[in-house]
Amino acid sequence: MGWFLVLTIGTTLRGLNRNWLRTALTMCGVMIAVASVIVIVALGQGAQSMVERQVATMGDNVIVIMPAPQRIGLVRSAQGSSVTLTASDALEIKQRVSSVREVCWGRRDPTQIIRGNRNWRLPVVGLNPGCFTVRGWDISNGEFFTQIEMDRNSTVALLGQSAVEQMFAEGEEPVGTTIIIKQVPFRVVGVLSPKGPSPAGNDQDDIVFIPFSTAQRKVHATRFYETVEAISASALQREDIPQAAQDIREVLRERHRLHNDQPDDFSIKTQLDLATLHEETSRTLVQFLVVVALIALLVGGIGIMNILLVSVTERTREIGVRMAVGAKRRHILMQFLIEAMTLSLAGGALGIVLGVAGAKLTTLIAGWPTVISGNVIVTAFVFSLAVGLFSGLYPANKAARLNPIEALRYE
Repeated sequence: MGWFLVLTIGTTLRGLNRNWLRTALTMCGVMIAVASVIVIVALGQGAQSMVERQVATMGDNVIVIMPAPQRIGLVRSAQGSSVTLTASDALEIKQRVSSVREVCWGRRDPTQIIRGNRNWRLPVVGLNPGCFTVRGWDISNGEFFTQIEMDRNSTVALLGQSAVEQMFAEGEEPVGTTIIIKQVPFRVVGVLSPKGPSPAGNDQDDIVFIPFSTAQRKVHATRFYETVEAISASALQREDIPQAAQDIREVLRERHRLHNDQPDDFSIKTQLDLATLHEETSRTLVQFLVVVALIALLVGGIGIMNILLVSVTERTREIGVRMAVGAKRRHILMQFLIEAMTLSLAGGALGIVLGVAGAKLTTLIAGWPTVISGNVIVTAFVFSLAVGLFSGLYPANKAARLNPIEALRYE
């Protein structure tokens, strides 16, 4: 059996080499399909990894509370457009919900900022110092402003990396300099470490932070600034997030005097919710694209079957001669199955090389993150092997069932 297998493989390779152009074109279908599967899955896993990193930039065990969208007539306002949350709500949550470690509240206002002869419009966020803990901000230079500075309405500011790049020349030291926000001078006390884009795609580094009380009394000077755009809370443990969210909901409903038959005038989203939503979206897209790629692999298998059927017709007389000198049906069946699997395995191996190279080039040229999984490579290779096996069964069986006498007479 071993010698027969070696001879059969040798015969198969010589046959494929005689029609090398047809062999190469047949392998191309499998090769492109396998490469497509690897590249698509690498892109999908890379996108999922990037989303996980972006969600992680929100902080640790974060729960986000936003005003619920209001409906005026038949028109539904945007999320967070209503005014239902205040800084007092945040303080009450911290005081009453035992599973909450820290709370963050703030309000964003795009404001013109002047620094020397430079004039930029940047998001200025008034917030409390607890936000640095909740959101996991790090400082790259200088220091955070403190609760004492917030209590004193100090005019101090923290800059994100993108804001520094816009307002300062390269190599210039921002800490200790003065910027003007709505004609109020602010001393820069620190520069934040870069966070990159948020899960929504916003640049989290294009920002200026000032104490909430300072924004309330000196910059905007309005009593309505007590309201906030959102409240964030950090749970003590990841397992505490669902219970903390429920406790926060009860506290806010009580504070907002909502009856049992009234809906919440706020919405609560957790970091787990956001991660699950993005993962499901990414997974659905990847699954769809993989199905498309597998269909292409199936089409490549059909191409192998077609070529083998042509080969059986062309080699009918050869098959008859082999049967006449003693070859059995299983020998003929094995020969054509090996030929089909050789085509699919060679195409699959080349497809793996092409897919890995394509994923690397995509990252290098387009900058898209890719993650190449060994499991995906093995799966694609095994699938190409299965396609070769099944696409070769019918032509091999047809060849094995030829009548030797009629095959010898075939012209």
